[in-house]
Amino acid sequence: MWQKYSSCLPASCNKETISETNRKMIKFFLMVNKQGQTRLSRYYEHVEIHKRTMLEAEVIKNCLSRSREQCSFIEYKDFKLVYRQYAALFIVVGINETENEMAVYELIHNFVEVLDRYFSRVTYPKSYPSSGKRGWVQILLESINSMVCHR
Repeated sequence: MWQKYSSCLPASCNKETISETNRKMIKFFLMVNKQGQTRLSRYYEHVEIHKRTMLEAEVIKNCLSRSREQCSFIEYKDFKLVYRQYAALFIVVGINETENEMAVYELIHNFVEVLDRYFSRVTYPKSYPSSGKRGWVQILLESINSMVCHR
C-alpha cells in the first residue's frame, strides 16, 4: 500500500519519516495524589496492565522525590515526563522524545484552568461541612473515588 501513494509524496518524505511523525506524541496522562496513589490514568498506547502498574510506580517515585525548585521535565527511559503540581495533586504526562516540553507544560496548565472554571460553578448547600464553593481538585478526587467504589 505504501508504494501506491509514494509517487504523490515529496522526494524528502520516505517511509521512515512518515512512520516517525505518526508516532503518538502523548504516551500517557496521570493524575496522582501526594501519597502516590493514581487517581486517573489514560494511556494512548497499548501497555499491559502489569507493566502499567510498574510504570506508574516508577514515574510517581521520580516525580514525588523531586523538590519544587527542580525542573518539571524528566528524561525517563525512551520518553520524557512533564509534570506539574496543583495542591495535593500531580499531573504527569509521558511524551515522546521529540515533543516540546514547554507546550505540554502549558497544555497541563490549560487543562487545569478548564477544570477550575468548570468546577468553580459547583456549590453545595449550607448543610455541607465546608459550605460554599470547593476547589476542583477536591471535587474531582471525590468523583473519581465514587466511580471506583461503585464498580
